[in-house]
Amino acid sequence: MTKFEFNHLVNHHSVSLRSYALNFTKDAEDANDLVQDTMLKAITYYNKFKEGTNLKGWLFTIMKNTFINNYRRLVKTNTLITQSEDISSANLSYSATKNQAESKFVLGDIDKALAQLPEEYYVPFIRYFEGYKYHEIADMLQIPIGTVKTRIHVARGILKKYLKTYAKDTALSEVA
Repeated sequence: MTKFEFNHLVNHHSVSLRSYALNFTKDAEDANDLVQDTMLKAITYYNKFKEGTNLKGWLFTIMKNTFINNYRRLVKTNTLITQSEDISSANLSYSATKNQAESKFVLGDIDKALAQLPEEYYVPFIRYFEGYKYHEIADMLQIPIGTVKTRIHVARGILKKYLKTYAKDTALSEVA
């Protein structure tokens, strides 16, 4: 199946995708966004689709997973950010700004630690930090997904050693 034929089949399912998206979002605009994200992912990864299988089911699975991931991201963002006018004393320590000079030193140390990483660890780690998924990084670098996971793990270990002085003051000691 050519990419053009695949795109035509995906567009054919857009009406049913929209009604399915409305079940999740309960809002027309959000449903349109979810359909658009789903179609974009389907077209981007059309080579992952196995011809002869259920295209509609594959599209619905992509939509469900996209919605769940977006929802988790939204919940995580909302729990980290206080959105009320009044900041309670419990939240005050989270909203207080620190000395900018201290932050510059920390960022400088992080930059130095990143510069110490060999390129084979640096590139996958930065891509992962930028939000790419393991399989996307593997495709970009044309290496096995297990190698990507290993290199990211090793990079974390190296960075943890370089930045161990901050482990007592921050949550760095929890990052592994």
